[in-house]
Amino acid sequence: MNLILKDLIAMSAAAVMSTVASAQTAKDIVGPSPLVAIENEPAPKLVVDPPLPEPLSRGLVFIQYRSENLRVVPVFGKGALDVSPRIGHVHITVDDAPWHFVDASGETIIVVGLKPGPHRVLVELADPTHHVIDRQTVSFDVPSKPDTP
Repeated sequence: MNLILKDLIAMSAAAVMSTVASAQTAKDIVGPSPLVAIENEPAPKLVVDPPLPEPLSRGLVFIQYRSENLRVVPVFGKGALDVSPRIGHVHITVDDAPWHFVDASGETIIVVGLKPGPHRVLVELADPTHHVIDRQTVSFDVPSKPDTP
């Protein structure tokens, strides 16, 4: 009985050690601390996914995005250019409109009310003074709604 107990304890300890060794750190997931300046920051990058298929099938456009080497926060103005780690926001333009809207939440972009057919959404990563750093365009088709009785 003692031997079985010792084996169980040894296996449990090995499992815990291997889990800890392979776990990602908070820094791996959320990036560097916003409280410590970063020397020689790499260039910011924007990553934009196509709209989520299920909401799009109902005419709702949900576009997920993320930025690398830039935190999306609601801070604006020339003084914010010196903040490290770098901060900014996104500009969103739908179907080449002459205007755009600004989002500083870092959350999924939601566009509703588009007519069925082809559409484009331009997502631009911008610094606190609205200077565009990176951009990506997502093209998609809003399906026709099924006929209702």
